[in-house]
Amino acid sequence: MNLSVKDRILEKLKIVCYMPAYNAELLMEKVIRDIPSETMEDLNTILIIDDGSSDGTAALARVLSKEFPKIFLIQHPVNRGYGGVQKTAFDWTLENCGDIAVMLHSDGQYPPEYLKPMIVPFENGADVVGGSRILYGDMRKGGMSRTRYYGTIWLNALENLIFRRKLTSYHSGYKAYSRKALSEIPYRSYSNTFNFDSEMLVGAIRAGLSIEEIPIPTVHGEGFSSLKPVPYGLSVLRTLVRYIFRRI
Repeated sequence: MNLSVKDRILEKLKIVCYMPAYNAELLMEKVIRDIPSETMEDLNTILIIDDGSSDGTAALARVLSKEFPKIFLIQHPVNRGYGGVQKTAFDWTLENCGDIAVMLHSDGQYPPEYLKPMIVPFENGADVVGGSRILYGDMRKGGMSRTRYYGTIWLNALENLIFRRKLTSYHSGYKAYSRKALSEIPYRSYSNTFNFDSEMLVGAIRAGLSIEEIPIPTVHGEGFSSLKPVPYGLSVLRTLVRYIFRRI
């Protein structure tokens, strides 16, 4: 399939780019401005979900919406957590006839220029697309600590063993889902924590959905993530136990 045909397919899809935003006033504007113009044309909505921020995140979103009319703001009165934000985004996507929901973090940890590669696999029938930092290269060169690096490698290997898959990354926050995936994965029953992405993959595997990966660079640094590796790792292990005993 040549590029022009693919572009025509994209034109027919209603694409929602959702951005979890918690106290993101200092970082979010640059992320939005870094979205390539041709990718911006493909997007129908930039759904900013202010998750109970105490700074000027919501005010910034309103200012930016005057320049970028595709921006739509939803505010949570109180913080609902990483998974809670995604549940809101998925509900909104389904209610507004979206075909694809692709997540872009508001802190810049995942480069906006990879939005288009995240979308392209849906043209060939993908149901879930994940960005893989392992496919791109050595994650330590992007600033990932040794502890986090080896923990990620170990968890990936364990998950592939249990799920009988050959995915390179289960823990990237760069994710995109088709309308079919959102309709078949019982996401509303999942947690509101950072483990939500892992639970979504379990749901996709249980539903027999097609999962694709694309290479993305590792961007790690101060201020990019509030995830605590040890509690997160333990929550992943709990999810695996629940999967083994068919409780998720």
